Amino acid sequence: MASYNSISVEKLVRLTGTSKGPVIIDVRDDEDFAALPSLVPASMRHPFASASQWAADYRGRWVVVVCQKGKKLSEGVAAWLRNAGAQAETLEGGLEAWTAAGLPLVPAAAIPGGNAGGASVWVTRSRPKIDRIACPWLIRRFVDPAASFLFVAPSEVEAVADRFNATPFDVEGVFWSHRGEGCTFDTMVEEFGLSFPALQRLALIVRAADTDRLDLVPEASGLLAASLGLSRMFADDLEQLEAGMTLYDAFYRWARDATQEKHEWVQHVAKKAKDRE
Repeated sequence: MASYNSISVEKLVRLTGTSKGPVIIDVRDDEDFAALPSLVPASMRHPFASASQWAADYRGRWVVVVCQKGKKLSEGVAAWLRNAGAQAETLEGGLEAWTAAGLPLVPAAAIPGGNAGGASVWVTRSRPKIDRIACPWLIRRFVDPAASFLFVAPSEVEAVADRFNATPFDVEGVFWSHRGEGCTFDTMVEEFGLSFPALQRLALIVRAADTDRLDLVPEASGLLAASLGLSRMFADDLEQLEAGMTLYDAFYRWARDATQEKHEWVQHVAKKAKDRE
C-alpha cells in the first residue's frame, strides 16, 4: 500500500522531462547501485547516511527520493528532507518498480563529470540554431538538471573543453556529435538510453530540421522556422537557450500527448452555426 508521502511510478513518469517535475534523488547503497549502475532519468545520487548534512540544500523544493524498494532508505531520507523544509516523497516501490514497468534508465557511466559540485559541464560552438539548443534541453530535462553549457568560438571548443573540464558536443571529431544520418540529439537519445516514444518522435523532427531533410516529417519546417527566429531574437546564447527550453518543452508535450489532436477553425464556425439553429 502506498504511503501518504509517496508518488507512484505512473505519476513520476508523466512528470519526467517536463519543466514542473520534482528533483529526483537516488539514495541506493553502494551495493545496490553496483548491481544496476543506472539512474531514473534526471536523477542524481546522494549518500543516504549524510542526509542530515545535505537536506537543507533542498529547502522549499519538491523532491522525490528513490532507493531500491522504496522502503527504509528513501523513507528516512525523505523524512530528513521534510525536516529541513522540503516537500519530499518516496518513489513507491523504488527502482525495482520503475524497472518492472519497463521504463528507461540512464547509464551512470554515460554522464560526464564536470564541476566541483558533480554537475556536468558541456561546451559547443556559439550562435546555436537547432542541435545546440535541443541537446541542452534533453540533458537538463532527462539527464542532469544542473548541467552548465558554455558557448564559445568554434575554433576554441577543443581547448576550452580541455582547460575547463567540459565535454564538447556537436562539433566534428568528438563522441557527442553527428553519426551517419543522425544528428547529435539522436546520439544523446541513444547513448543515454532514453527510449521514451515521445523522444523518438521528437528526435526525428530535430534530425530533419538540423540536417535540412524537411521532407522526413512535416513538423520539421516549423521547428526550423522557430529556431531561426530565436537565433535572430537573441544576441546572447544563454538567453536564447532559456527561450529554447520552452520551445522544446512544447514540442515534447505535443509529441507525447497531442499528435492526434486537430485544430480547424472551419469546424468551430460550423459548430457555432449549428448551435444557433
